[in-house]
Amino acid sequence: MPRLRHGPAILLLILGVWGLPAVAAPAAPVLLVLGDSLSAGYGIDPARGWVARLEQRLNGDGRPWRVVNASISGDTTRGGRARLPELLERWRPALVVIELGGNDGLRGISLEEMRANLEAMVDLALEREARVLLVGVRLPPNYGPLYIDAFAAVFREVARTRGVPLVPRFLDGVGGDDGLMQEDGIHPTAEAQPRLLENVWPALAPLL
Repeated sequence: MPRLRHGPAILLLILGVWGLPAVAAPAAPVLLVLGDSLSAGYGIDPARGWVARLEQRLNGDGRPWRVVNASISGDTTRGGRARLPELLERWRPALVVIELGGNDGLRGISLEEMRANLEAMVDLALEREARVLLVGVRLPPNYGPLYIDAFAAVFREVARTRGVPLVPRFLDGVGGDDGLMQEDGIHPTAEAQPRLLENVWPALAPLL
């Protein structure tokens, strides 16, 4: 049987390769959704909600994003502002979607406070070098056109002054459609979730 030439050198090379530290794969960037019941999936299986569908779309497209849904039913901009610093520290997201404000309007929280809270949340995320998408909603018609318009203007002004993109009508094509809303008339059904994702997607996709 012939001898292997350069046997000791080959052995040292193999041992050297085995001795190299393993190189960890880069962590997937985090997309953090900070929202209320519209994003938490109130009244439906959260696995069928628009946030879960977003993660499924990203995975299906081969985009290496991890979606963290930090939405809580009933949350306001006040609650989101209080929770966001810890969420930013824990997850260090590359992209933050802020979908809050609807409960502020329903509970009569002043528009000035809502604006200040939204501005603070956007600023906190931008300071952490995260991209930000602001998602706006419109109130039911019984609140009156003047207040509804002033409420919607808050989202536009925050997006304009902070230079972040806005989804102006998150419930477009869903709100007011009895077939896509639950009996309370406030929360979308599971069947409405694909439309919610499509409402968000055009503004979200360029940020990915």
